[in-house]
Amino acid sequence: MNAINKIMAAMSSLLLLSGCDDGGLDSLSIEIPDGYALSAGTSTNFLNSSVAYDAEAAWVKGDYLTRFVRGDRLYDDVRTSSTGEGGGLGPVYAGYSCGSCHRNAGRTRPGNLEGSGNYGFSAMLVYVTRKNGAFFRDYGRVLHDQSIYGVKAEGKLKVDWTYEQFAFPDGEPYELATPHYTITDWYADEIAPEDLFCTVRIPLRHVGMGQLMSLDQNEIEALAAKSNYPEWGISGRCNYITERGVTQLGISGNKAQHADLTVELGFSSDMGVTNSRYPEEICEGQIQMSQGSMMGLTYDRLDISTEDMENVDLYMQSLGVPARRDVNDPQVIKGEAAFFEAGCHLCHVTTLHTRPRGSTLLAGTQLPWLGNQTIHPYSDFLLHDMGPELDDHYPSGLAAGNEWRTTPLWGIGLQEKVNGHTYFLHDGRARNFTEAIMWHGGEGQASRTKFKNMSADKRQALIRFLQSL
Repeated sequence: MNAINKIMAAMSSLLLLSGCDDGGLDSLSIEIPDGYALSAGTSTNFLNSSVAYDAEAAWVKGDYLTRFVRGDRLYDDVRTSSTGEGGGLGPVYAGYSCGSCHRNAGRTRPGNLEGSGNYGFSAMLVYVTRKNGAFFRDYGRVLHDQSIYGVKAEGKLKVDWTYEQFAFPDGEPYELATPHYTITDWYADEIAPEDLFCTVRIPLRHVGMGQLMSLDQNEIEALAAKSNYPEWGISGRCNYITERGVTQLGISGNKAQHADLTVELGFSSDMGVTNSRYPEEICEGQIQMSQGSMMGLTYDRLDISTEDMENVDLYMQSLGVPARRDVNDPQVIKGEAAFFEAGCHLCHVTTLHTRPRGSTLLAGTQLPWLGNQTIHPYSDFLLHDMGPELDDHYPSGLAAGNEWRTTPLWGIGLQEKVNGHTYFLHDGRARNFTEAIMWHGGEGQASRTKFKNMSADKRQALIRFLQSL
């Protein structure tokens, strides 16, 4: 019996054994397609190591390979000065290179998790506003908690945690951890906690970025038009954002708040590296400008060229996507059936397609090899209400605080091997797959309830399935 028949047989058994206590959810017709191992068509790789996210796709050859290597180097360069290779760091910044937060093109382990109070490098993106949504006069939208020698950082993030104990119906315990953020060491006037709103992001994995930029957007909009499952409480929607004077579909970021991979914004806001799109220093008008001048920094030229930024864009979009593993393992097959039984596939859509011409990089280079591909990202890339527990009260485009883009799951089973941790969700509060699922509320509530009421063996099988992605 092949894998798909095993899945269908297991699914049939599950539906026969389950009752109709969940409002008729078990009576839905569920079809589990085959062929998932080839995650990203011609961009699929078969690595199972710490560099599984960080190797070029097989089609990257010739001049594209040369540019890929240049982009890879720039992605990982420690930008220590305004005159050395790379350079341009600061005066204040959040990361000292792309790779400092996205180690091996994954997600660097955040330094302030688990209540450590670590004041060193955090690898976290910290948004600060007033409670009414307005920005503070002396700060932008992002707190830059790092700075070059002799310059004062804008502030330091401190995270404290509270823990709550729970148990599944069968008695197996689990725990959820809730973060609480404070800012200390403000460079300017201290902001009163009652006037401060703070929300935090841990790095996204840079898996499947070329496929993301090549998505058939008509297919995404069609999913939004039909992704209404009232019996599950699910209704996804698109985020539309206006960038460079053009309103378009948001597709990247935690809230689908960007239409591209934000390479230029990343160099500017994350590293303080000026470029053609963002030519001003991020601390323009702040005292760090004069402090930087005293340390020998000059501000009369751009820190990185458009050509170099496009090479970084090319690197990110040309990375291979890890193939699924252990697809014929009985526990994985059982877990896949449980994944569908819980309705996870309704938002974590298994199969999408890329448009015929592939992707266009930020300076116009074409990547046609990304076109006409059948891919398995396990995401609909739509916004969903995830409930009050995950409401960060920070809108992005059309996305409200409680709405989040469905996280693509491809490659997620290798995160621990690539980056040495299993912190998930936008702020890393989930320390493992079980906690990530149990934080799902709102449109994810029905699936969370399904998972909660499964036997311990079936819950573990579902986790094992996620580890195979």
